[in-house]
Amino acid sequence: MIELFDHLVLGFSAVLSVQNVLLCLLGALVGTLIGVLPGIGPLATIAILMPLTYNAEPVGSLIMLAGIYYGSQYGGSTAAILVNMPGESSSVVTALDGHAMARQGRAGKALGIAAIGSFIAGTFATLVIAAVAIPLSRLALSFTAGNYFALMVLGLALAIVLNGGSVLKSMCMLLVGVAMALVGADPLTGEPRLTLGSDMLYDGFDVAVVAMGLFGIAEILRNLDNPEAKPFAGNVVGSLLPDRKDLRASAGPIARGSLLGSIIGIIPGNGATLSSFASYVMEKRLSRTPERFGKGAIEGVAGPEAANNAAAQTTFVPLLTLGLPSTAVMALVGGAMTLHGVVPGPQVIDLHPDLFWGVVTSMWFGNLMLVIINLPLIGIWVKFLKVPYHLLFPMIVLICCLGIYSVDAQPYDVIQVALFGIAGYVLHKLRFEPAPLLLGLVLGGILEDNLQRGLILSRGNVWTFLSEPLTLCLLFVAGVAVGSALSPTIGRNRRVLAEEN
Repeated sequence: MIELFDHLVLGFSAVLSVQNVLLCLLGALVGTLIGVLPGIGPLATIAILMPLTYNAEPVGSLIMLAGIYYGSQYGGSTAAILVNMPGESSSVVTALDGHAMARQGRAGKALGIAAIGSFIAGTFATLVIAAVAIPLSRLALSFTAGNYFALMVLGLALAIVLNGGSVLKSMCMLLVGVAMALVGADPLTGEPRLTLGSDMLYDGFDVAVVAMGLFGIAEILRNLDNPEAKPFAGNVVGSLLPDRKDLRASAGPIARGSLLGSIIGIIPGNGATLSSFASYVMEKRLSRTPERFGKGAIEGVAGPEAANNAAAQTTFVPLLTLGLPSTAVMALVGGAMTLHGVVPGPQVIDLHPDLFWGVVTSMWFGNLMLVIINLPLIGIWVKFLKVPYHLLFPMIVLICCLGIYSVDAQPYDVIQVALFGIAGYVLHKLRFEPAPLLLGLVLGGILEDNLQRGLILSRGNVWTFLSEPLTLCLLFVAGVAVGSALSPTIGRNRRVLAEEN
C-alpha cells in the first residue's frame, strides 16, 4: 500500500506541471468535442493529432492522447442524451434511456448522472490500473521470446475475432498489415526488404502516416458521402444535479458498471462498447421493473456510462504492461510511444516511471476536469452539432497536412497520407475494416523481433518454441478463437452486426 501511494505521488508530481495540465485539459476538451460530433471518433482524431505531439515531452503527449480517448466517452453521452445521436458507439445504449429522459424534461439529470457515474468509474479504474500494473509487468518480464511471440499471435487472432464483418476480410487486412510491417530494413542485417527499390521505403511505413490516411482522411471522405444531418437540440431542462432518489437508484448501477467495465477493458477487444451493452443488459435483468428500461430509467444511463468510461481507461493496461495493443486506438497510442523512444511493455514502469504513473494519475485528473468543465459547456457542445460539415473538413485536412509535414518536412509523407486516405475510402466501400491492418502493422514488427530473437537463442530450433507450456497454451487459445469465429452461427451474427453498423 505504501509503495502504491509513493507511485501515485510520483504520478501527480509528473502531471501537475503547467505544460502537462494544459495538455490534459486540451485532450479532454478535444475528446469531448469529437465525442459530441458524430462520424469523427477518437481513432481518426488521434491519428490526425499524433504528429503534433512529436515536439512535446513523451509524458505530455501520452496524457493528451489518453485524454482524447476517455474524453470522447463523455462527449458521446452528451449527443446521445440531447439529440439521440450517439457520437461514440459506446454511447448507443445511453441514448435508449438518456434521450427518453430528455423528452420527459429530465435531460439535465441524465447528463448529471452520466458525468457523476463516469467520474466515479474513472476513479475506480485508475486505482485498478495502479493495482494490477506492477504484478502484470513482473509476470511479463518473465516471458521468453517464445512466450511473447505466442502472445502477439494471440493478439493478431483476437484482432480477427473481435472485428465485425467477414472473418476472411479481417484475415486479409491483418495479413496486409503484417506484410507492411516487414517493409524496410531487416532488423538484423540492414538489408532492404519489399521496398521495390525505393529509398523512401527503407525505414518502412510510419504508423502515424498510415493511420492518418486510413482513418483521418478516409473518414472525411466517408462523411462527405453522407447527407448532412441537422439535429435540433432544445434547451437543457431542469437541474444538472440529480436528486436523492436518482442518486440512490443510480448508486448500484454505477458501482456494478465500474467493476464490470474495469474487467472488460483489460480483455482485448472493443471494451468500452462491449461493457456498456453488458452493463445495460445486467441492470435490466436485475431490475424489479425492467419494463421501465427504454422509457427513461436513470439506471439505463448510470450503469452503461460508468462501464464505458472505466473500460476506456483499463484498455491501457495490456498496452502498458504487456506491450499488447488491444484495440486500434491503443495501437496508435503504442505507435506514439515508440516514436518518442518508449517501447510499450513491462519495462515501461522501470525505465519510464514518470511516464507510466503520470499517465495513470492524469486519468483521474482528466476525469475531474471533464466533470467541472463539460457540464457548464453543454450548450456550446450542442451548437457544434449544427456546424455544416463542409465548413469543418477543410480545416481538418489542413491540420492533417501541416501536422505530418512538420515532423520530417517531407512532401512524400503528405502524398502517402493522401494515398492511404483514398485506400481507406475504397476499403470502406468494399466493406473491409482497416482496424486489423493497423494492428497487424504494429504487432507485425514485434512478432518478427521475438521470432528472430527466439530462433537466435535456440540456434534455429523451432521446436524450442513448442516445448514451453505457456507458449503452447497461448497458441492453442489463438487457434480456438479463430476457429470459433469461423463457425457458421457466429459468422451470421457478425454479418448482422456489421450491417447494423
